[in-house]
Formats: sequence, structure tokens, C-alpha cells
Amino acid sequence: MAAEAPCYTVVFEDTTESPSTQELRASLEKGTDEDRLDTLRRIIVSTINGNPQPTLLMPIIQYIMPSRNKQLKKLLHFYWEVCPKYDENGKLKQEMILVVNAIRNDLQHPNEYIRGATLRFLQKISKDAELLEPLIPTCRSCLEHRHSYVRKNAVFAVYTIYREYEHLIPDAPELMQTFIAAESDATCKRNAFVFLAHCAMPKAVEWLISVYDQLTGLDELLQMSIIEVIRLDCKNDTTHRPRYIRCMFELLNSSSHAVKYEAATTLTTLTQNPAAVKAAASCFVNLVIKESDNNVKLIVLDRLDTLRSKHGHILDGLTMDILQVLSSADMEVRRKAMSIVLSMTSNRNVEEVVLFLKKQLQQTQEREFEKAPEYRQLLIQSIHVLAVKFSEVAASVVHALMEFLGDSNNPSALDVVAFVREVVEKFPHLRPSICEKLTQTLTEIKSGKAFRGVLWILGEYVEGLSDIQATFQDIRKVLGEIPILASEQRLLDEAGGEEDKKEDKKVEGSGRPKVLADGTYATETAYTSTTSARLEAVKTASKPPLRALILGGDFFTGSVLASALTKLVLRFDDLTNDRPQANALRAESMLIMTSIIRVGQSKFVTVPIDEDSNERILNCIQTLSELQEKPIVHDIFLKDTKAAYSKMLVAQEKKAAEKKESESTKEHVVQVDDLLTFRQFSKKSADDPIDYVEDLGKATGAAEVREDFISNLSRISQLTGFSDPIYAEAYVKMHGFDIMLDVLLVNQTSNTLQNLCLDFATLGDLKLVERPAVYTIAPHGFQSIKATIKVSSTETGVIFGSILWDGPALAECCVILNDIHIDIMDYIKPAYCSETQFRSMWTEFEWENRVNVSTNMTDPRDYLKHVMKSTNMSCLTPEGAMSGDCDFLSANMYARSLFGEDALANLSIEKTEAGIVGHVRIRSKTQGIALSLGDRITMSQKDSKPSI
Repeated sequence: MAAEAPCYTVVFEDTTESPSTQELRASLEKGTDEDRLDTLRRIIVSTINGNPQPTLLMPIIQYIMPSRNKQLKKLLHFYWEVCPKYDENGKLKQEMILVVNAIRNDLQHPNEYIRGATLRFLQKISKDAELLEPLIPTCRSCLEHRHSYVRKNAVFAVYTIYREYEHLIPDAPELMQTFIAAESDATCKRNAFVFLAHCAMPKAVEWLISVYDQLTGLDELLQMSIIEVIRLDCKNDTTHRPRYIRCMFELLNSSSHAVKYEAATTLTTLTQNPAAVKAAASCFVNLVIKESDNNVKLIVLDRLDTLRSKHGHILDGLTMDILQVLSSADMEVRRKAMSIVLSMTSNRNVEEVVLFLKKQLQQTQEREFEKAPEYRQLLIQSIHVLAVKFSEVAASVVHALMEFLGDSNNPSALDVVAFVREVVEKFPHLRPSICEKLTQTLTEIKSGKAFRGVLWILGEYVEGLSDIQATFQDIRKVLGEIPILASEQRLLDEAGGEEDKKEDKKVEGSGRPKVLADGTYATETAYTSTTSARLEAVKTASKPPLRALILGGDFFTGSVLASALTKLVLRFDDLTNDRPQANALRAESMLIMTSIIRVGQSKFVTVPIDEDSNERILNCIQTLSELQEKPIVHDIFLKDTKAAYSKMLVAQEKKAAEKKESESTKEHVVQVDDLLTFRQFSKKSADDPIDYVEDLGKATGAAEVREDFISNLSRISQLTGFSDPIYAEAYVKMHGFDIMLDVLLVNQTSNTLQNLCLDFATLGDLKLVERPAVYTIAPHGFQSIKATIKVSSTETGVIFGSILWDGPALAECCVILNDIHIDIMDYIKPAYCSETQFRSMWTEFEWENRVNVSTNMTDPRDYLKHVMKSTNMSCLTPEGAMSGDCDFLSANMYARSLFGEDALANLSIEKTEAGIVGHVRIRSKTQGIALSLGDRITMSQKDSKPSI
């Protein structure tokens, strides 16, 4: 690639204590070396920031250049790099002849450090041919210096000069070929080889073939350069491809991780031979296991995943090797490795994989280590996927996973419940053993959510008469004595004995007076109630797990228990002719349900029972009391709920299949004049070659599709009025994390505007990069000014400013600009997450913005689409959950910003006669994005028109 103009950094300059030119000159002339260093540093910063001081050039030549101080010499190189070298006519200043002479002397200096540093400096001024030309002979002579530091810098100095001005050193390739043949230092060889690779590829290939047998013993940097040359040479139709492939095979055994990675990557671009692909993949796996840097591990795993997607079952033999990556402590690495393993698992190796995962799962219980709960959850989810995909291993893992139902880590227990629920539906022959194991683990379950899942499974899939009776007994064990209220009251009475009949003792306070708000005095009195103390003791006493949850206020679990008992009683009644036994079960179930409602209305619970749970339990009681009267209700309990779950599983499988199909089929847009490619004639010897130049172009945005003219016009903001002395308008372009402002200024007066400065300021997380320059605009002339602003977060930003210039009699004139409001929608993109992740973030995020709905729309779904479109958010609520004719709508939405910020939203609306009412709740980690999205929704509501 052609070298671009050097880019300098704007350095902060403290102008409050800026010395005058005379003071700087005096310091250069009479100061010590420390003073001169500080002065020269000030001059360099001032020059970089756009304030060159040309009058100081001669004093610097006169007083600094002769110095022997090495720090001054190094700083002087920086100054020659940034100082103005040409006069107003574009000719080289006369003073620079003295500079060239000094540089030539440094190139012949006996100290190798000064020679090498000066050669490095020549690379920085490679654009100035007039400066370089007298230095060429001296630069060439440095190639023969005794010290390798000088030689290696001389090579790159020759390379830089030859690249810019080939006529200055026309024989440079031959010179380098001779140099590399005689050179013994590895770094010098590498630099010369890079020169040949970029300027004389045939000579580089010729040298490479000459050292072909010594490749494995070469230096790491030289091996990396050789790999790059092979990659570049293979873009052309080379005859050396077989040799290159053997060369890459040998470099796979290099001691350097970087060389191994590049060799494996290049090998897959040279050939698709299964042996080569497998060797490259094996090299990647070894790199991931041995490399300590987690970022490198993730990069190599990405490359391995790409290889797997292209070459399918060739890599299946490496599945167990990839599993060794799970020994890494980083969860991101583990997740990435696990996703690769899951995609590579087949019928041939599934048993080995599952056995390994079960051992890892066992280890998470036996020994504690960092992030063990997260790792356990990942293992459970992975086993879940494999068991559903390969039915032959489901029976062997389901019982092992049910040991984790009592896990203190709630997400792990919930994953086990979800797994068991899916297995028990898909594999009917496993139902009896699974249900038996579930009833045995009831006493170990701690979580209310896990209890609800297990109770639902038992209510749906326990089918035998003896199994139903055994399930009832196990549920009674985790529920404790029934009725709950009476037994709790008896415990309270036993704790209090006869003292409960006495009045609570009243203890007078110490008599200390307390001043009330109105200024009067009152005496504090403390009451201690022995009854309340005993009540607390009864509440905190050890209880069976399900009873503890109900007394703790978890009545949703109580309603699920009522529903499960109802299903078991209805199924038992259908199967048996033993009426007394059926009636006994029914009465026991109704007693448990009534007991839950009674205790929910008593003083023994932390919170009273809610209306929904109360109504649900009463419905179950009513269903059992009218056992033979309403067969429709029986069907709802015994058939419809299970059918709904089966339908949900089918929908999930269909959605997963569609997603997989959409990922595998890529859309290709073909233009009319595109080149026709015949598949039969194309080479199949390699993957797509890696073109780093093309990748760099994509990364820097050079390959982006350009916007059309109409789109550009919509981004123009008018900054001043037509009657102002200066008319200004700006084209606002969002480019990644930058905002590019292209401002056009028009002088509408007949006077020349001198010292004109466009001064911008920002509000919000925006930062101006460049310092404003000073311009002069002719009468009725134009001036285009570009400014770059950095954006650091998703927050509504405002750019404001003014135009200043010198008017008549040097009076300062000013025009205030209109504000430019930055639209945050350019930085927010739709994203997706699971329901669990959404709920976790919703609980964690502290900033909430509530926006009331005010719209003329009449259809709730249309309003949802309108909000999604205006906020760039995606809807997480499945389409099936919002289908049907209903006047209520609740939906979750999610989006992510370019800065990695999460934005959550919940829409809850109702269709009434007056229109749509409700609200949108927005939550985020930072205040800015929550407020900005709320403002966006409010504005979109004002702009929305009534539907026709």
C-alpha cells in the first residue's frame, strides 16, 4: 500500500504561561541542556498545534544542532519532521542546506546509536526528495556498517526512499539481493526480505527457494515474513505451490505460537486436502490449550469454527481435543469451545462427549473454583442440547442431571427442570423412571421456580395408580402437617403455654422527653410483646421446603401445587373403580388447597395471598367438588395443557430449523454486468485466500457502500440565516464512533473577511478532535471546513458554536450558529437476548424512564410496530404470544448500542373506547440512553398520524 502523509497528534498546550519568541530564543542561546530540552519541546508542541515559529529556525540550527547531547539530537529529529521546510513559493528554505549537512555528518557518526536513529529519521521525511538526494551515498554506505543496528535501519531507510522516489536508488532491488545473501544477522535479513517482497517479488521468491531447506531454523520474524510472501505469491499463478504447502506443514511445528497460527491459516488457503485441514485444525487446538491470553484463545477458536463450518466432518476426530479447552478459567472461552463441540458432535462420538461433560459436572460439585455456578449451568445446557438431539444418551444423563435440582444456584436448577420437562415429553418410555426420581428429589429442592416446574411435570406425566398414590405421599412430606394454619397455631400455643392468656407486659420508658414537631413534649414508651416474639420464633423454625415457600409468601407455587393435585386426582378417578380411595385423595387435595388459602389470610405468612393465586386455587377446589359434572374442565386439565406444551416444542424446533436454514443460505445480489463464473472451471484447491489489504479496507470503512445524493441532502443542517453576513450549512455524517461535519461557509458581503474562525462546542458525551483553524474569505467567496467529533456513549448530544472574524477597525464580529442535534438512532441497533437474560438485566438496571402512551392509533399491534421502528428495537415476545383477538398487549423489546450499552423496554397497553392507553417503560444502565429513547418515543407519538 502506498504510504500516506504522516498523521500528527494534537498535544495540549498551556497558553496561559506561553513564553514569547524572544524568551525562547534566549533560552536556546544561553540555557543549559535541560532548559534547551524544555524549550525545544515547547516549540515542537506549538508547531504541531498549528503555531509554527519560523524565526526560531536559525537559532535552533545555530545553538542546538552542534550539541552532543543525545536527547537533544533525538528531539531535534522530531523538530525537523514537523517544522516548515519550504517558503511561500514552495521552494526549500536556504537554512535546510545546513540541516542536510548536519544529517550527513550524523550518518557518518562513529556512534552506532546516532547513525541508527538518524536512519530512522530519514524514513519520516521520505516525502522530501530535495532533502534526501544529497544523503543517498551516505545512506548506502551504512548498509556495510559493522553494527547490525545501523544495517537494519539502513535497509528500511533505502526501502522508504525507493518506494517514494525510485529514481534516487534505481538499483535498490539488486543491492538488497546482494545484501541478504551476505548478511548473517536475522533482523537485517528479515528487513531486506520485506524490501524484496514489496519491491521485487521474483527476487524474494528466488531467495526463499534458496533457503528452503533451512526454514525451520530461521528466526521467528523472518518466518512470519516468509509466510506473508507465500500468501502474496499464491495470489498469482505460481509454480511453487507444492513447495509452499510442504513449507507450511513444517512451520506448524515451530516453537513460536504466532508462526504456528499464521502457518495453519495460510495452509488452509493453499489447499483443501483433508490431511492439511486436519493438521491446521489440530494446530489451532494446541494453540488454544497452550496459549495463556484469553483474547488469543477466542481469536483462534473463531478461526477453528470457520474451518469447521467449511469442512464439516473432517474435524470430527478432534472433538475430544477441543473439549480440553474447557479447562480454561474464562467463561467466554468455555462458551465458544462448547458451541464448536456441540456443532461437531455426531452419533459416533456423542457418548464420549456426554461422558466427559458428566465428569466435568461432577467436578463442579466436588471442588469449588471461580465461576463454578456459571460453568455448571453451561454444562447442563450443553447436555440438554445433546440429549434432545441424540435420544440414545437421554436415558443415561437425565438421572445424573436431576441430582442438581437442589442446586443453590437457581439458574442451574431451572435449566435442569427445562431439560427434564423436554425429555419427559419427547421420550415416553422414560416417563415412569423420571417421575419416580423427581418425587425422590422433592425434599432437596430449594427454589420456588424449580418446585413449580417439577410439580407441573408430576401433574402431567404421573399416570399409574400406584405412582399417583406414591406422588401424593412424597408431596405430603415436603408440605408437612395439614392443615397448615392449625398446626402453626398449635406450635404457637405450645411455645407460649399459659402465658398467652395473660396481657402483654407494658414497660414504661426511661422518661426522657421528646420534642414534637409543634414544640410540645412527649414521653417515649416502649412495648415488648412476648406474643410477637413467639410468633417470630415459630416463623423462623425449621420447616419442610414447600411449606417454607408457602409461608414465605410464594403463593404462585401454591397455585401450581393445587393445579398438579387436581390433575392427579382427575387422572386417578378416571383409572380406578375404588371409589373410597378416589374420594379420600380428592378430600385430601381439597384440604391442602383450603389450607393454603386459610394460611395465606393469617398472621403466619410474611405477605398475604394475592388475588390471582386465591382465585386459581378456588377454581381447582370447585373443579374437584364437581368431579363428574363438567367433562370440558377435565379435558382442559388433563389434555389441553400437555397439548399446549407439545405445540410449543414443535414451534421451537421449527424456529430453530428456520434459523439454521437462513444461516446456511446466503443471499447474493448479482448485477446485470457482473462477471459470469462457471463453477466447473473454478479451482477447488483452497479456501478463499486471506487478503489483509481487503480486510483493512473493510475495517476502515473504505469498502462501505456509498450513500446516494438524496440521502446526503437529508443530512444537511442550516446553521445561519440567509440575511446573515455569512451563510453556513453543515453536512452531518455518522461514521462509526465519529461524527464528520462538512461545513460550507459563504461570504455574502462585498468585504474580505479576515481571521475567520469557526468555533464549535459540544454538550453531552461528544468531544471535538481538531483545533479550529483561521481562514480568510474573499468577497462572495466560499470556504469548506471539516471537523471531526468523537462520540463516547449513546446519549442525545448537541453541537453548537459561532463564527468569529475581524470586522472594520479590527472590531470582532460574530454570528451564532443554530444547534445541531445528534440523533442517537444512528448508534442503536436491534438485538436479541433470551428471556432469562432480559429479566436479569431488567432487575439489574437502575435507570428507568416511563413514557405514557398518547396516540391516535387504534390497533395495539400497529402501535408496537411504530415504537419498534422509531426506536430501532427488536421485539423479544414471540409472535404466537401476541396472536389472537385481544384488547391487551404486553411486549418486551431490546436493543444494543455501538458502545455495548443495553436498552430494555416493556410496552403495556390496552385498547379502550377512548383509544390506546398504557405506558412504555425503558430501562438501561446509564441515564442518557433511557432519557434519549423516552424522548424519541414522545416525539414519534407527536409525529404519528391517525390510521385511515
